[in-house]
Amino acid sequence: MNELKEWGWSHWFAEAAAGELPGHGAVARVTAELRGEYRVRSAGGDATALLTPRLRKEALDRLDRPAVGDWVAIEPVEGGGEVMVVGILPRRTLLVRRGAGRAGEVQPIAANVDLVFIVMGLDGNYNPRRLERFLAGVRESGAEPVVILSKCDLCPDITPLLQEAVALAQDGRVLAVSSLEDEGVAAVRGLLAPGVTACFVGSSGVGKSTLVNRLAGGEVMATGAVRERDAKGRHTTTHRQMILLPGGGIVIDTPGMREFGLWQAGEGIDAAFPDIAGLAVGCRFHDCSHAHEPGCAVRAALASGEIDPARYASYLKLRKEEEDAVPRDAAAFQQERRAKQRRIAKELKVVLRKKGKK
Repeated sequence: MNELKEWGWSHWFAEAAAGELPGHGAVARVTAELRGEYRVRSAGGDATALLTPRLRKEALDRLDRPAVGDWVAIEPVEGGGEVMVVGILPRRTLLVRRGAGRAGEVQPIAANVDLVFIVMGLDGNYNPRRLERFLAGVRESGAEPVVILSKCDLCPDITPLLQEAVALAQDGRVLAVSSLEDEGVAAVRGLLAPGVTACFVGSSGVGKSTLVNRLAGGEVMATGAVRERDAKGRHTTTHRQMILLPGGGIVIDTPGMREFGLWQAGEGIDAAFPDIAGLAVGCRFHDCSHAHEPGCAVRAALASGEIDPARYASYLKLRKEEEDAVPRDAAAFQQERRAKQRRIAKELKVVLRKKGKK
């Protein structure tokens, strides 16, 4: 597996994969996903990969299918240059979001990443409430968040925004970057040691692809202009793609996200709001909603000015979003589970009928 170390293979994955690999299979990392096909990197090089019919059929949701960054077990296809993905190896981290709309399907963004660069442009894109949302999702994933305030050359005074972002990130790192001026790029590059995998997330037009190009030393990702009237950009990145940098780090660029819905991120919310979570321990009721119950330590701190009202409102909003989603997730999962069981039972009847058994 030494050939795959530069792509992030480590002792953790080797131990987690013990007993998971078929005897005649190999290991590969998913480097891109596009229209149901995957690009994978194995010791033998790059290849196009397809899912086995079993994996497609048994997948209850998109989490049961490979994501960019996943390590997968593959087998060659006779007579072709493609390979088949026969299994997904255990994940160390997984960054997901809830999709837009009432259905709110879970959408994996990247798997097995060490760092998540949350990019916000200082040309009008920066939003502290959106930053809190991203921080909660990244904390839940198990990866380390790094906040990047891009286009700092376009902001007359970055000090107050930088200070606010540092306060919101708690112990997370915050970097001011201007890719065009090459300011702060070296600090980002310094975090990307050989074998370290990082994922870039943020809205369209915040400079994710431009920064990736700077790190790669060339135009590996398409970039586009931003509308001046609302600082919104076009989706120049259309799919998730993994890139091996000259210095040995690995980055995943992602399409811009208009929405970042949280999915089962209860612990991540507490990790993103440690000040409020710490106060909640002192509430009279263990299931306090911090909205109206007597003896609420959080509302007492709000009344005394210890908590910023906007931050308190953001915390309640994310908590309500999480609570409202739990019944929906449970119902959808059970419905899919029942449908899967019916399919299996039906297939078994067909097999037994062919064998002349009842």
